[in-house]
Amino acid sequence: MRASCFASVVLVTFVVYTGWTMAMADQSLIAFGLQLMSRPDTAQVVIDLYLMAALACVWMVNDTRLRGGTLLGVIPYLLITAVFVSVGPLLYLAVKGIAGRHRV
Repeated sequence: MRASCFASVVLVTFVVYTGWTMAMADQSLIAFGLQLMSRPDTAQVVIDLYLMAALACVWMVNDTRLRGGTLLGVIPYLLITAVFVSVGPLLYLAVKGIAGRHRV
């Protein structure tokens, strides 16, 4: 339960901050992403973020399967992760929490 509460607080804080910065931005999200990818140093950071997002997506799919769910139930989280990298996993944790320990 603590993970869900913590994830909820971080999620709300981050979403409010993201909304505020997007409202104040002089360019679209796509233009900003293209600008970041135009330089090797910032492109490396973007690539690193999306590698971590891919790992989070794999984790969400596996966690959903371990809970007995279907891929259809995790698709909204995967789509949100594709656009707003950390929002998808944070939302998943806030809504579903962390599954119990897995038996080995």
